[in-house]
Amino acid sequence: MTRAQQIGVVLGLAIVTALTILRASDPGIFKLIRGVTFDEYQRLVPRTFEPMPVRVIDIDEASLHEFGQWPWPRDRMALLVNRLAEMGASAIAFDILFAEPDRLSPRNVVRDVAGIDPALAEKLPDNDEIFARSIAEKPIVLGFGLSNEGNYRPPVKAGFAFTGESPVSAPPYLGASTPLRPQLETNAAGLGHISLNPGNPSPVVRAVPLFLTDGEQLYPNLAIEALRVAQGASTYVLSGAPDRAGIMTSVKIGDFVVPLTAAGELWLYVTPDRAERYISARQVLAAKGVSPDVAAAIDGSIVFVGTSAAGLQDIRVTALGENVPGVSLHAQAVEQILSARFLSRPDWADGLEIVMIAVLGCLLVGVTTFVSPAVALACGLLITAMALVASWLSFLYAGLLLDPLAPIISGSIIHFASTSFRILVIDRERREVRRAFGHYLSPSLLHRIEHSRDALRLGGDDRELTVMFVDVRSFTEISERLAPTAVVAFLNTLLDALSRHVVANEGTLDKFIGDSIMAFWNAPVDVVDHEAKAVRAALAMRETLAELNAGDAFGFGSGQEVGIGIGIHTGLACVGNMGAKTRFNYSAVGDAVNIAARLESCCKEVGFDILISDSTARSVQGMALIEAGAIALKGKSSRTQILAVVGDEGVAASAEFAALAVVHEQLTQALHSHSKNTRKLIGTAKLRAAQVIGGLAEFYRRISGRSDHFREVADGFEKSVAD
Repeated sequence: MTRAQQIGVVLGLAIVTALTILRASDPGIFKLIRGVTFDEYQRLVPRTFEPMPVRVIDIDEASLHEFGQWPWPRDRMALLVNRLAEMGASAIAFDILFAEPDRLSPRNVVRDVAGIDPALAEKLPDNDEIFARSIAEKPIVLGFGLSNEGNYRPPVKAGFAFTGESPVSAPPYLGASTPLRPQLETNAAGLGHISLNPGNPSPVVRAVPLFLTDGEQLYPNLAIEALRVAQGASTYVLSGAPDRAGIMTSVKIGDFVVPLTAAGELWLYVTPDRAERYISARQVLAAKGVSPDVAAAIDGSIVFVGTSAAGLQDIRVTALGENVPGVSLHAQAVEQILSARFLSRPDWADGLEIVMIAVLGCLLVGVTTFVSPAVALACGLLITAMALVASWLSFLYAGLLLDPLAPIISGSIIHFASTSFRILVIDRERREVRRAFGHYLSPSLLHRIEHSRDALRLGGDDRELTVMFVDVRSFTEISERLAPTAVVAFLNTLLDALSRHVVANEGTLDKFIGDSIMAFWNAPVDVVDHEAKAVRAALAMRETLAELNAGDAFGFGSGQEVGIGIGIHTGLACVGNMGAKTRFNYSAVGDAVNIAARLESCCKEVGFDILISDSTARSVQGMALIEAGAIALKGKSSRTQILAVVGDEGVAASAEFAALAVVHEQLTQALHSHSKNTRKLIGTAKLRAAQVIGGLAEFYRRISGRSDHFREVADGFEKSVAD
């Protein structure tokens, strides 16, 4: 053995040792690769959907459209429970939090009205009491969530028995939970947590914790609590390691035994989302009664009540890459238990993978050093193939999750390092060839890669932004009368023309969301007068759209004009790289973004195409603005003062706008004071507006119906705009 070979072996073994220790510490990158690998296995062979006595009562968009926005009054939830119980549901589990009193309860509504006798309020029905009575003596399981505040923990409705050492410390820790309404908590047959992946930064739900712990007591999750209640079981039988505390191996729930990870998690083996799993809540609550098909589907089934409505924000990502309602994952967990189709990652898997890295690494070092890199490459490819095949067959036939990539990647690193050493030190002629090919590499490319690593780090910073949302009006009607290719062509034409003005005014295009544009100013670099530039971009969009409509650029024919709504707000937001480690976007989130989006939605109600908040208006004084009232935005405790953007400084300096401004001020005062002169002033304002901009006609047509928006405008606001 030459000295160079000795050095090569020593360095190679050092790398093998380092990689073995690295794998033993199991850093995040290894977990990420492992998770993605197991996701791919499920995508290749997902669990076959089988008809099971498990159903999801879906509070979907159709249900919200028929019965109104969420939350529904709890007397309606009581009706839902009664009907499901009458149809023979074996358990009814709510993936819904009932933490607050029902604000729609007649008793609560009347109690908040000034001047009403409290004694009268006490005589009125209380929806919480109605709901509590409806769930009493029924197989109802209520969900509770995790909280970062307080120390409340719910009661446990089931008993626990252990075999082996105590596994109480194994599951994720429950510091505090959201308190349920006391009546509901008492009358429920079961309580289960609804958290699907607490503390896990990955957006993909791969494993569900069946238990949480506070160090002394275990708390089951919603799925297994529903399964327990459906069977009438009273106790969970948990198996721990025979010689070590704090490890779970399995749980027996009635007649079913479920294998668990050491932390008490169930690896989800999911099916593609299927419509057969769901029943719309409106079908159960139908005034004419429930159809025989629905009744047959409910009879004997474990029923989960949850929502698929996008606005209620309970959408999760499965291993198959599908966005599904969170409640469906609870249902799939029960389906998986009933079908006995489990995935497991045995305790010895980590040890096997670590040993493989050490053994195969030493083999590759020896072959590369003493034989040839080509033979080592052949050995590496053979090892790769064997690892992949063994891992795949283990998954396919035994449901075992064995990671093939950690040994493969480590082997590749070892092979590369050993081969590089041989090329650099042993094979001098080959090193010269490498140098020759090195002349084809661009130093500038390497420099950019080396100096842009921090730019690829997830995270964000708080900055003052001016945020804009643009949306196409009546897009649903447009898309219904066009072929899909024509819809795409229309959007490309419109969004390309409008988005140019964002860039031209130093804005940042965040994203296109269907027929909408989101943009912001003052990030990633500072933009002077970003509020004014955002408004100028909006005015330019208005002009461009008018030109497109006049030239029939969309091919809709004369009289078929396209309209847009634009909302602009200035405020504090978090901006930066957001998403997953493998895919992310430079974007902004925060209250400022939400307000801008809701201002854009208000364009329909107000009847005007460009609305800005008062925080933006303070920085664009000199432009032609008129007060548009104070709007109640969803999620805001107080009304938001808004203004309509009529035009730029040139319009503001015109005599026509000055005349309009005088009439508009008189009109707002009349609306504020309930003046009988309001109708006449609206007519005058319409005439004055027609001389400035045609788009104000609809604004003034609707203004009388929005008089309450002007009565609640703060006195100080009028003065600040005037200044």
